[in-house]
Amino acid sequence: MFLALASLVFFAGVNGDSSVRQRLAPKLGLDLVGGTQVTLSATTSNGKAPGAGQLEEARRIIENRVNGLGVSEAQVVTEGDRDVVVSVPGQSNDSIKQIGTPAQLRFREVLNQTPGVAPDGSTTKPAANPGTPVSLAAVQKKLGPAYQAAQALTAPPDPTSDPSASAALAPFASLSPAEVAVLPASMQFNVPYITCAQLNDRVAGSIQAPGSQAVACDQSTKYMLDTAKVLGTDVSGATAGTDPQTGAWVVDLSFTGSGQNKWTSLTEQAYGNGAMTQIAVVLDNQVVSAPSTNGVITGDAQISGSFTQSQASLLADQLKFGALPLTFQQSQAQSISPSIGSDQLRAGLIAAGLGMLLVVLYSFFYYRLLGTVIFLSLGLSAMLVYGFLVVLGRQIGFTLSLAGIAGFIVSLGVAADSFVIYFERLKDEIREGRSPRSAVPRAWARARRTIVSANVITILAAVVLYLVSVGTVKGFAFALGLATMLDLLVVFLFRHPVMTLFAGTKAFLSPRVSGLGRVARRAPASTPTRTKEV
Repeated sequence: MFLALASLVFFAGVNGDSSVRQRLAPKLGLDLVGGTQVTLSATTSNGKAPGAGQLEEARRIIENRVNGLGVSEAQVVTEGDRDVVVSVPGQSNDSIKQIGTPAQLRFREVLNQTPGVAPDGSTTKPAANPGTPVSLAAVQKKLGPAYQAAQALTAPPDPTSDPSASAALAPFASLSPAEVAVLPASMQFNVPYITCAQLNDRVAGSIQAPGSQAVACDQSTKYMLDTAKVLGTDVSGATAGTDPQTGAWVVDLSFTGSGQNKWTSLTEQAYGNGAMTQIAVVLDNQVVSAPSTNGVITGDAQISGSFTQSQASLLADQLKFGALPLTFQQSQAQSISPSIGSDQLRAGLIAAGLGMLLVVLYSFFYYRLLGTVIFLSLGLSAMLVYGFLVVLGRQIGFTLSLAGIAGFIVSLGVAADSFVIYFERLKDEIREGRSPRSAVPRAWARARRTIVSANVITILAAVVLYLVSVGTVKGFAFALGLATMLDLLVVFLFRHPVMTLFAGTKAFLSPRVSGLGRVARRAPASTPTRTKEV
C-alpha cells in the first residue's frame, strides 16, 4: 500500500519534467498562499434552488470569464445546490469580485429623462434590502396615501411650482432598492423621491424582461426606457479598445446577421427623421451610456463610458461569453495577500509541529519504551496524510487550508486516545499476573473494539459536519476524517505488529526502559489452591 501511494505521489498526474519539489507539493488554499475567493449564491424568484443544468451552465460561463481575464490556476466549482465558488490563488485580483454580474445587455430607446436625485438634494443612503421576498401589496401598505398620490402622476412633478405635491411623495425615500423594484415602471420614473441610488442598487435582473418598459439610471440621470429591441444574444463579438479620437476605453460590438438588422431598425426608429433620440445601452440595471442617434447605423456599435482598461476588458468578456442564466448575489468575497498567506502557513505548521512534539514528549515521559511506538506511528500517519494530500490535490482538486491544518491537529488527540486505550489495557493485563508476551495479544483483543468504536464515531462526526457545512469548515471536517481513517489503518497494520515484536525483548520488562516491568513486579502473586483434608 505504501509503495502504491508513493508511486501515485511521484508519477500520477504530473508532467515528465516536473522536479521532485513540484511532485511533492500539495495544493494549498488561498488562506495559505494568498489570492482572491468569491462565493456567488444563485437566487430565484420562488426562493427554491436552481436546476443542476442551469447552475452548471452558469459555472461554465463564469469559468470562461475568469480565463478571459488572463489569470492562472483559477478554479471555478459548484458547491451545494446554489453556490459557485471562484478561487484565484497566489494573487489579489479585484476584477474577480465582479465576475458574477449577470451581464444582461439591452439596447433601449430613451423615452424621457429626469434628474435622479431627491428634490431637496439629499443623498440619503437607501434602506437595506429585507431578507424575505418583497410584494407590491406590502409596499402599498407601507406607503399608505403616498402610493395613491403617485398613481395619479402622469409626469414628474415640479417641486418649485407645486411643493405640496412633491412633499406627499416623501415616503418613497424610505423604500429599499428591492421594494422600489416591484413598483410599476411609470411610478419609478415619476416619483422624484425614487433616486438613482435606489434604482442602481436593485437586485440584478430586476429589469431584464425585454418586452416591458423600464427605468434605469446612469450616475445622476433617470431614464424612462422603451422595450428592448436589441439584446445581448444578438451580439456576436465584443472587444475592448481605445477610442482613436478621445483615447478613452470603449467596447466595440459586432452583431449576428439578425442582430444587425435589429440594430439598424432601432437606430432608424431613434433617428426619426432628424429627432436624434437617445439610445440607452443598459447593462443589468444600469445605463452604461445613452448617446444621441446622429443617423441610421448599418454597421457595428460601440459602448463608451468612464471605463478603465480592466473594466472595459471585463465587460467585453462578459458580453462575449454570454449572460448568466441565473441571478447571483455575492455572499462572500475575500482577498489575502501572499505574505499573509505564507505567515498563516508558517503558523499552522508550527502549531502542528508543537502539538506532535508535546504528544511525543509526554508519551516518552509516561510510557518510556512504548513512546517509541507512539513516535513511529505518528510519523507514519503524517507521511500517509501528506501523501494523500498530494494525490487528492491532483486528482480531485482538494486544497489544504488553515482549517484543514486545524483538523489534522485535532486528529492528534484522537490518535493519542487510541494509544492510551491500548497501553492502559496492557497494564491491566500484566497487573492480573500475565506475562508481557501473553498480555499483548489479550490486551489488543480487548482494546481493539474500543479503539475502532472511538475512531468510527469521530469519522461519522466528520462526515456529518462535511455534509452540513460550507466553506472552510468543510476543509476542517475532511482533514479530520481523513487523518482519523489513516490512523485506524496504522493501528492495525503497524502498531499492533510492532507491539508484538517488542513483547519478546528484554527491554520490554526493564523498569528503567518501560513502565511495564514495574507494573509486573506489583502484580499480585497467584493465590495457591488449598486442598481440604478428608
